[in-house]
Amino acid sequence: MANSSSDRRVVITGLGVASPLGNSSEELWKNLLDGQCGIERISHFDATAFDTQIAAEVKNFDAVGAFPSAKELRRTDRFSQLGIFAGWQALKDSGLDLDKANRDEIGVFLGSGIGGLQTTAEQHSILMNKGPGRLSPFMIPMLILNMASGLFSMFHKLRGPNVATCSACATATHAIGEAWRTIKMGDALVMFAGGTEATIVPLGIGGFCAMKAMSTRNDDPKRSSRPFDLGRDGFVMGEGAGVVVLEELEHARARGARIYCELVGYGNTADANHMTAPAPGGEGAARCMRMALRSARLNPTDINYINAHGTSTPQGDVCETQAIKTVFGDHARAVAISSTKGATGHMLGAAGAVETAICAMAIEDGIVPPTLNLDEPDPQCDLDYVPHTARKMKVDAVVNNSFGFGGHNASVVLKKFVG
Repeated sequence: MANSSSDRRVVITGLGVASPLGNSSEELWKNLLDGQCGIERISHFDATAFDTQIAAEVKNFDAVGAFPSAKELRRTDRFSQLGIFAGWQALKDSGLDLDKANRDEIGVFLGSGIGGLQTTAEQHSILMNKGPGRLSPFMIPMLILNMASGLFSMFHKLRGPNVATCSACATATHAIGEAWRTIKMGDALVMFAGGTEATIVPLGIGGFCAMKAMSTRNDDPKRSSRPFDLGRDGFVMGEGAGVVVLEELEHARARGARIYCELVGYGNTADANHMTAPAPGGEGAARCMRMALRSARLNPTDINYINAHGTSTPQGDVCETQAIKTVFGDHARAVAISSTKGATGHMLGAAGAVETAICAMAIEDGIVPPTLNLDEPDPQCDLDYVPHTARKMKVDAVVNNSFGFGGHNASVVLKKFVG
């Protein structure tokens, strides 16, 4: 690889998703622009006893084609199935011929915020009711959160860098940012990067209910996730996975790849404030966006669109708005902002990757997706959040934000590719 790390460019050449709005990037994008919402009453289990009885589930999901055998599929938790499926979709979308590639220079950074929660709960029940002799020998490999990343590399013989990030709701954006750095540093030519999550199980819903973090608008699921709206009462749990193919530009050009956009910047900061609450005024998020813009060598006025973290929580949406005002100044009122979690729910560790795919498609098509259910804006959230309806507009440069419990902040900057 001839380029130095300072001038090596990284482009996105493949997108893969499993989401509450569809199990391909094309289906997700169409439904998002049509104003569809993937939130319904929970069907995975009987949620009658829970304060929150709604979620954004992945529907009509079949991962068989992404696995070498039915036996391998049975030996994985749903979070791994979703992630491996999304990676397989991204591989197909990229047109990358692995038989002609150097698999030593292709890596995988596929993280999860929580990992195999369904396996954890099921195996604990077996332990309590039947004793330790009845535990599955696959329990640990099924529940550890690195296994989606490990198995995807095994199935496709990808021997480059392999890490599973875990930073709560910032997981997937950290995976994408660190994969970008890996290519910039010359340690890989191609990286599959993203996140996966499957926590719509009694233990997951119950735990978040106990925190009083989720919406209880059970009688109106489609209107329950309301980013930046005065009536918002918490986030709505989603599940899913997103993987993007990042590729060194000359490698992509040499094989005639379709290029969605260029990844040009990444920010990564800590709030160092509270286990679950953001730093006052969104101070940590502001430093993160500034770092991302600095590494992208862009000014705030260069940004057309921000895909906000915007989870529909009372405190989080205000702090993100304050952070955007801090970083963007007067331009904060000129930039289009939307949170797609009104449509998809909050996919936790997968959210940042699905939203990066959304940003890539926004750049390619020149359309910004809407923020659903923004009927009465919170006076403290007074920016242009693209309410209700998608907007056709020039989209040259985008910031995608993800902020997680533990004070983890991640932002990436995507830009229209200019050859």
